[in-house]
Amino acid sequence: MSGKIVVAGAGIVGVSTAVWLQRAGFEVVLVDREGPAAGTSHGNAGILAAASVTPVTMPGLVGKAPLMLLDRNAPLFLRLGYLPRLLPFLGPYLSRCNERDVRRYADGMAPLVYDTVAQHKALAAGTDAESFIEEGDYCFGYASHAEFKADGFAWKLRDERGYVYEVQSGEDYAEADPFYAGSFDTVVRCKNHGRISDPGAYVKALAAHFVAEGGSFVRAVVSDIEMNGLGRAELVTNEGRIGGDKIALTTGVWSKPLLTKFGLSVPLETERGYHVELVYPRSYPKNPMMVASGKFVVTPMQGRIRCAGIVEFAGLQTASRRQPLDMLKRRIKQLFPGLEYREQSEWLGHRPALTDSLPMIGRVTEEAELFTAFGHQHLGLTGGAKTGRIMADLMSGIQPAIDVIPYATNRF
Repeated sequence: MSGKIVVAGAGIVGVSTAVWLQRAGFEVVLVDREGPAAGTSHGNAGILAAASVTPVTMPGLVGKAPLMLLDRNAPLFLRLGYLPRLLPFLGPYLSRCNERDVRRYADGMAPLVYDTVAQHKALAAGTDAESFIEEGDYCFGYASHAEFKADGFAWKLRDERGYVYEVQSGEDYAEADPFYAGSFDTVVRCKNHGRISDPGAYVKALAAHFVAEGGSFVRAVVSDIEMNGLGRAELVTNEGRIGGDKIALTTGVWSKPLLTKFGLSVPLETERGYHVELVYPRSYPKNPMMVASGKFVVTPMQGRIRCAGIVEFAGLQTASRRQPLDMLKRRIKQLFPGLEYREQSEWLGHRPALTDSLPMIGRVTEEAELFTAFGHQHLGLTGGAKTGRIMADLMSGIQPAIDVIPYATNRF
């Protein structure tokens, strides 16, 4: 292959796309407003969540949501002043809270994430990023067996798609992972999973390899995409126009305004997530754990334990808010009352969510060589390596190994 491709956005999806395009023989320019892994790719839970085939919009959410918003210990938050702007998204989003649409989501997402560990190993092969990939179980901890049974539909979806897991009592699990002694009644251990021990450093290592192999990085703010006289798309940035034979737009939640002029309907919203890190704790868990009652993940990382999760709708402009962080800290204290650590750190990030919760991957228009990949919601890291490979195939004129119709850019 030959030619020049510009990739806008240097999160895991953009960096993966750039690496795979470079390996395909293209000259690649990577553009980002801050630098590799400056956003959600830095602060995510770090899980390679192969069995995460259930969306936020599970059946029953519509009935539960009002009570959750009133419960200071629930993992759902809404800034009331943002509600008028949210309503055009919220209606179609909540209309998906039914079994048919959840199954459609699971069928669409499973091919993108089931082999995530192998995909990340292939992406990182021969780079310094390899050292950050850890294989192991991904666990779900339930405060009671009744709570586990109430989650039965989610486990049925995984059963139907061949995922392997083991259900244990909390006591039996704690024999292998004493960190969680007395924490849960029931623990489910999902097999064939993995984690990234430092997501930000991992993506930066991939980007450094890309540059070392001859790729270019430009720090610039993309304000628009325009067509030049040759019928090619160009990025309009504060550093001037940046163009190539093709453009890949992987700018996450900032993608919508850049695509409107191309007639693309993008029902996109930021699903804000938070993390609290316990820095240099006295002890660490062996496996990452989804705390089912709080909908946050506890992940051992290099020099810290990261507790990440929560769903908040408050837009891009609102700063981090104390209510979600305070809730997360209360949950952490309840779960690990005697754990000692040096300090805590806090973070807010923006997950790009579409109304059907599936990502948007593919060509934007037939006329312009403009492609896009964003909207992975909670699974940007998990699906990022494979998405980059799919983007490289599409931009090379190669049929991807999986059906990409569920991610079609014109599906709305």
